[in-house]
Amino acid sequence: MRDQKLVKYLLIILALPLGLAMCSGDRFRYPCHDPANWDKDFCKPPICDVTRTCPEHIFKGQRDPRLGPPKDGQTQTPTQNFAAPSACVAQPTQGANCGK
Repeated sequence: MRDQKLVKYLLIILALPLGLAMCSGDRFRYPCHDPANWDKDFCKPPICDVTRTCPEHIFKGQRDPRLGPPKDGQTQTPTQNFAAPSACVAQPTQGANCGK
């Protein structure tokens, strides 16, 4: 009898979060995540600059989705240069010497 009660409570505990997740709909963590709000006053500086919720702050250096897909020749990620700085000199018997 106790096992049936335990199984029933476990099923309820598992089903409750799943049911809430399915009924939540489209929600955004910040109001400025929602593209419908991008033209509203509270998503434009200086109002959103105080709370750092402007679309520029939320997308953190990524391409702003309001701009659409990139044009030919543009990349979404900057290219990185992995070359060693000229100040670093590698000795054959020791590691790199990057003294300042």
